[in-house]
Amino acid sequence: MRGMIPSGRRTLLWLALVILCSLAPVNGQAQELVSDFKAGPPTGVYKFPSSTPRELSDLVEPGAPGPAVNIVGHLFLPQGSDKVPAIVLVHGSDGISEAMLGFWPKLLNGQNIAVFSIDMFGPRGVKSTAANQSAVPFSADVADAFAALRLLASHPRIDAKRIAIMGFSRGGLACWRTAVERIIAGQQLPEGLRYAAHIQMYAAGCSGVFRLIVKPGVFSKMPELWVHGESDNFTPIGACRDYAQRIAEAGTPVEFVSIPGAYHKFDSDDQSRHSYLLVPKMDENCPLEFDIDTLTAYDHNTGLALSGSALEKAVKSCRGHGASIQGNTAARDRAGEAVVAFLRKVFAL
Repeated sequence: MRGMIPSGRRTLLWLALVILCSLAPVNGQAQELVSDFKAGPPTGVYKFPSSTPRELSDLVEPGAPGPAVNIVGHLFLPQGSDKVPAIVLVHGSDGISEAMLGFWPKLLNGQNIAVFSIDMFGPRGVKSTAANQSAVPFSADVADAFAALRLLASHPRIDAKRIAIMGFSRGGLACWRTAVERIIAGQQLPEGLRYAAHIQMYAAGCSGVFRLIVKPGVFSKMPELWVHGESDNFTPIGACRDYAQRIAEAGTPVEFVSIPGAYHKFDSDDQSRHSYLLVPKMDENCPLEFDIDTLTAYDHNTGLALSGSALEKAVKSCRGHGASIQGNTAARDRAGEAVVAFLRKVFAL
């Protein structure tokens, strides 16, 4: 029959198609691998080197970075050629969001602030960690955030002394961890390089074993902004408000903005409410906390140090399930106003 392709050729064509598809770049954009931005690349998508440390201890011990990996960053530069401040955006458990590629870059570019939205899960072959947070180590998020800082600081249009970080949910945990002095010291950054400000958006880690014991000197003196929805039942506002207050009392400038009626992930474009009965979460009243100096977990109520099976039992008792997420345009706009006001003050715009 005319037009019929022989079976052997069909097989070769199919294999060629598979290979081409496997080589296709994410989001249809080429991803150039870069080790620095000294050439001043324009707005685009770039791969850059990071690592995957397994434990928090790997972040505080120089020379223990974990396996190497190339992650992806979406760079959004404002118009013009002048030197500008910048902000790194760190996603939550669902991976890089539409707001990180749309709403936030548009808003912040409009304030003459560059944006670098990093995708930490995709390059590691993970779509979401909502059902299994161990799919990507939490410490890897922090390593990626510092790798992004190093990279951005090399760009000739970026003011290296005015680079902030904003994290969403799980990314919020990574964000406040980048403000911990012992973790900063463990990164062996170029002299004087650190984040100029930290913005926690409906942050995780405000309760449970992720929560660090707050003492003077644990957190840097760089200013922090916490933004949280009052209806959040995934990372309840009470624990984060208390944690932010403790950080402030230890000497860090902190602002806390609560948004009435806002649920978790309120900056999403999706205005529908989605409930997940089985998604794991941490009890906001969990008494566990972690001492960054001794790398030891404690029960805040008893003062007892916990390890091994006792710690595992305590962590298990703090776990709960069920939460909702919902985009809220009004809440997102309110959060945007708070972020812009905070950054204009921090960056002296």
